[in-house]
Amino acid sequence: MNSKPVVLDYPDADLTLYPGWLTEPLATQWQRQIVAQTAWQQPVLKLFGKEHPTPRLVAWHGDEGASYRYSGHTHQPMPWTSVLEAMRERLQATINHPLNSVLLNLYRDGRDSMGWHSDDEPELGTQPVIASVSLGASRRLDLRRKGQKRIEHSVQLEHGSLLVMRGPTQHHWQHQVAKTQRCNTPRLNLTFRLINSPL
Repeated sequence: MNSKPVVLDYPDADLTLYPGWLTEPLATQWQRQIVAQTAWQQPVLKLFGKEHPTPRLVAWHGDEGASYRYSGHTHQPMPWTSVLEAMRERLQATINHPLNSVLLNLYRDGRDSMGWHSDDEPELGTQPVIASVSLGASRRLDLRRKGQKRIEHSVQLEHGSLLVMRGPTQHHWQHQVAKTQRCNTPRLNLTFRLINSPL
């Protein structure tokens, strides 16, 4: 780690940003390996009777039995690869918290996005810990209060950075990665978590 953690002092939240959690060479190496080794999927979402492909590519890896349901799909985990396992071990040492699964999102360019949501599914427990690693293009993470439409905070997530969301954050806040015309290169995001009650 080559940068000190920064506590983001937002009310009813517990957010810590590690700007240089991975060195640039290691972040680039892991990004290339993970993108090449992953069996990417693009689930189709049904909204108001119409089917829409997810605006990014996804994959779910984890311990056996660590199933995860979101956006109407139940995801069964693929096994850990050596790179994902190495990243998990490094993360657990950094945040001092067990992690048994990871959601991979590949944003191919600025046209790919993630809509407003909270990581508050029941299997994550009452105080979920989400460790989000960003590799590749810098993208902005927006945050707003639940029930509100106004963006209150934005965090720029750079190559090799780690954002840890703990405690009450998911109960009070939503986050998104919006579309942008300023980005034409890929971003890989890995959100590690602990599934407490496998489906």
